Amino acid sequence: MNFVSVVGARPQFIKLAMLSRKLRENHNEIIIHTGQHYDDNMSMNFFKEMRIPKPDHNLRIGSNPHGKQTAEMLIGLEDLLLIQKPDLVITFGDTNTTLAASLTATKLHIPVAHIEAGLRSHNREMPEEINRIITDHISDYLFAPTLNAMKNLKLENLHKKSFLTGDIMYDSILYYGALAEKNSQILNTLNLDQKEYLLLTLHRPYNVDNIANLNSIFSALEETKRFIVFPIHPRTKKMIKKENIFIPNNILIIDPLGYLDFILLQKYANKIITDSGGVQKEAYLNGIPCITIRTETEWVETVEAGWNILVGDKNEQLIQNCLNFKPPKFRPEIFGNGYSVKKIISVLESHN
Repeated sequence: MNFVSVVGARPQFIKLAMLSRKLRENHNEIIIHTGQHYDDNMSMNFFKEMRIPKPDHNLRIGSNPHGKQTAEMLIGLEDLLLIQKPDLVITFGDTNTTLAASLTATKLHIPVAHIEAGLRSHNREMPEEINRIITDHISDYLFAPTLNAMKNLKLENLHKKSFLTGDIMYDSILYYGALAEKNSQILNTLNLDQKEYLLLTLHRPYNVDNIANLNSIFSALEETKRFIVFPIHPRTKKMIKKENIFIPNNILIIDPLGYLDFILLQKYANKIITDSGGVQKEAYLNGIPCITIRTETEWVETVEAGWNILVGDKNEQLIQNCLNFKPPKFRPEIFGNGYSVKKIISVLESHN
């Protein structure tokens, strides 16, 4: 079969790495990079480090408002798909790239497979929520990472094209986690002791673009008096510089990390503080307590298991959980068994 995989952002590169390696054993694959993440530390360095085949095409869309960014992707993808004429287009996650790939392919009557289908935060103010809902409804194959995702798809009458495969990120954590242990020197580079630091990531607009919220988060983190490592997202860095935001002395800002360094930094953190959906899941897979600066999550299973807590904009909760949050000893296996790639490819081959 001839596949086109469309990616544009860090979480998609990670999922692609695992799928592409196995897919190319028996099939042809063309990779299209939309250029949604254009910073080398968030894009091409991932391809090199994770040994993902170099993209066959890069649209170099870059950062734009949602409408313009998505429109430019639609134009570029349509031109390429008309030339490639693949048997199937594979799209990942919930970004504008996800939406553009699924919409373009559907308009051209090319079947679409959506990896990481069925997630719902039930917050339609999040652009990701709109992207994932539309993508699920127009795709032909929905690969769900969890039972809860399958339930969501059934509620929307999408169960006939849904498949429970487990989460491809679990495959990635297992494979690249071992490589990180051998190759990453990030703890030595930053002079960090295991479990003696907290790890912070922030990038969502309602935390980063709202100056009052951003100041409030840093003020609360200062009160914890815990040492915090903060690999800074370009969006967040831009806002901090523009508004001259005060960064407390207990927060160490570093540049965005490669995947192996970031896995190791997560694995040996005492806790993780984030507003990212993907990092919540990575924290769970690595067995690290997670504090989420959001009022909702698409990974409700991690909250129900007691390993993730939502603090929203409540500073006191953020402070107290940074200091005292302890999950239960038992961590349920909610993301499958690490063989999702094999299951996904098996489904595609059997439905050819």
